[in-house]
Amino acid sequence: MAEPRSGADPVIAIKGLSKRYGKTLAVSELNLDVPRGELFGFLGPNGAGKTTTIKILNGLLTPTSGQVLMKGFDIQKDPVSVKKITGYVADRPFLYDKLTGIEFMHFMGGLYGLDKSYVQREGQQYLEMFDLLAVADELIEGYSHGMKQKLVISSVLLHKPEIFVVDEPMVGLDPKSARTLKDLFRSLCKKGVTVFLSTHTLAIAETLCDRVGIIQAGRLRALGSVDDLRRMSESPSGDLEDIFLKLTEGTDEVVPE
Repeated sequence: MAEPRSGADPVIAIKGLSKRYGKTLAVSELNLDVPRGELFGFLGPNGAGKTTTIKILNGLLTPTSGQVLMKGFDIQKDPVSVKKITGYVADRPFLYDKLTGIEFMHFMGGLYGLDKSYVQREGQQYLEMFDLLAVADELIEGYSHGMKQKLVISSVLLHKPEIFVVDEPMVGLDPKSARTLKDLFRSLCKKGVTVFLSTHTLAIAETLCDRVGIIQAGRLRALGSVDDLRRMSESPSGDLEDIFLKLTEGTDEVVPE
C-alpha cells in the first residue's frame, strides 16, 4: 500500500487527466489542485466532461492517461485507500428499495467496518438533521427523490470522509434541506474536509464555493474565485451566470453525461 504524501501537497491533485471514448476526447489534459478545507465548485455545460471527471476521481472510470491523487493516494493504484478517506454522492444515487432507511445506514456502515452502535447513534443524528427520522423504518421504495438524496448523503458521511465529492446534490431537495446541506458543507470545510461540488445551480456555486473551475469541451476553461472570474471575463459587476455564459459561449458538447 502506498504511503500518503505530506500535508503540504494538495488533497486532490489531477495531473494531465484525459479520457477518450472511441474517437471522442471527453476530458483533455486536465490539471487541477484542490487544497485541504476548500469548497471547490466544478461547473460546465452539458457534455463538458464534469461527470466523466468525477467518476474518474471515484474510481468508477479508468482514465486514458494522466493521474489522480487523493491525499497522496493514486486512485488507480490504491483505490481501497482512496475509498477509505472519500465520500461520493452521485447525481443519480443507487439505493436498495427493499431496505428501510435505517437498514441502509447500517448496510453502508458495514461496508466501512463501522461498529453497529456507532452507526445507530451517528445515523440517527444525520437522519434527524435531514428530517428523515420519521421515515427511518419505512422502505426506501416509498421515498421521494429528495428523501433518497438526503439518505445517501447521510450514509456517506458516516465514516467521516476527508474528501467529499458530490454531483448535483441539491436536485430534489426542498429549501430547508438545501439550506441544511449548504450549512453542512461549510461546517465540514471548517473542520478541514475538502468538498468537490459539481452543480448546474450557479447561484449556489457563487455564494458557497471558495473557488470555481469551469470545464468546457473537456478542458479547464477558467479557474479561480468568482472575483477572479469576473476579471477574466471582463465582467466586473456580473454574477456567475453572466460570467459562465460569457466564458462558455460557443461550447460544443463532447459526450453525453
